[in-house]
Amino acid sequence: MRDGQRIAHNARVWNYWLGGKDHYAVDAEVGETVAGFHPGIRDVARADRAFLGRAVTYLVREAGVTQFLDIGTGLPTVDNTHEVAQRIDAGARVVYVDNDPIVLSHARALLAGTPEGATSYLDADAHDPGAVLAGAARTLDLTRPVAVMLLGILNFVSDTAEARRIVRHLVDALPSGSHLALTHPTLELGGTANAEAMAFWNANAKPPITARSAADLTGILDGLELLEPGIVSCSRWRVAPAADGTLPEEVPQYGLVARKP
Repeated sequence: MRDGQRIAHNARVWNYWLGGKDHYAVDAEVGETVAGFHPGIRDVARADRAFLGRAVTYLVREAGVTQFLDIGTGLPTVDNTHEVAQRIDAGARVVYVDNDPIVLSHARALLAGTPEGATSYLDADAHDPGAVLAGAARTLDLTRPVAVMLLGILNFVSDTAEARRIVRHLVDALPSGSHLALTHPTLELGGTANAEAMAFWNANAKPPITARSAADLTGILDGLELLEPGIVSCSRWRVAPAADGTLPEEVPQYGLVARKP
């Protein structure tokens, strides 16, 4: 049995929580155990995916951004970044970045963009933003605004100062009008169950994960303009209320979009 089939991996476990088929038995086992500690984890996964759709829609339709750098892509599922963006603007250009060969092989096989736009894939690590930018520049025009998507990825950067450095390096290389979309697990928003679930994850899966507070994320965004409604549960970021005026339940996963002035 290969190592990948013995050790659970975040992209495959996330795929399992979303109801996909691209995972091994070990991923399902770890996913079920984590769900035992944190019964709402599937809701988190679904809310994170729905946030992606709303954020990309906002960025293309309202902010006029048509270039996306999606770092930590994960396994393809429904309504991926390029699909949402290119439905609105067929000329949108998207670069997916991951350092997992399984993710990249699936992405290349399954994700095809419009003829008018561009969709490409980069084997690079978020810890090396210089390499990410150099590779992205082969598809994106980095003199024009770019939306950097960091959905559920900075939680795999354990040191907050390093997470801040990564964001700063990426943002500094991009022009005014560029945006950052970010989601991140937290022990806030009723997320105390995350602590035990994360401890189990870190002992049985890879890469290790950490939670952060809204204050931590505010520090990471230094110099960026945080857009309304601010740092909120990703399930409530720019979501339309139900007919009775209620909003979806909060999940312990922050979501935000910020703009480079």
